[in-house]
Amino acid sequence: MTRATETTEIISKYLPGVKKISTDLLREGAPIEPDPPVSHWKPEAVQYYEDGARIEAAFRNFIHRADVKQEEDSYEIFVCHANVIRYIVCRALQFPPEGWLRMSLNNGSITHLVIRPNGRVALRTLGDTGFMPPDKITRT
Repeated sequence: MTRATETTEIISKYLPGVKKISTDLLREGAPIEPDPPVSHWKPEAVQYYEDGARIEAAFRNFIHRADVKQEEDSYEIFVCHANVIRYIVCRALQFPPEGWLRMSLNNGSITHLVIRPNGRVALRTLGDTGFMPPDKITRT
């Protein structure tokens, strides 16, 4: 998606030497039917099956414990859209993933998950935009 690609390019300028990969798994979509349902967003039911399987595959591929032998922290940066981030946060925290739409994220926000080698997960930041001027903060 264009906005995520553009953001990746901007971030990459400040992280020379960091390897970039592109994957369709992190493309925006409808991860799972939200509970409670909302009236303002109703994708076709088939979209949940198609997008949901792909977004779940992204979670299973990219969200994991560090090796117990790892001595230093490692970091991975994902540049993607809010639906994917909210779903991954729910799954990582072992919250019901159907609650993903109860969270609201601004565009360009930062979410910081920590996953320890022992499997403990902590959400350090969800949707932080404190680094942005208020007039630049948007949600759509």
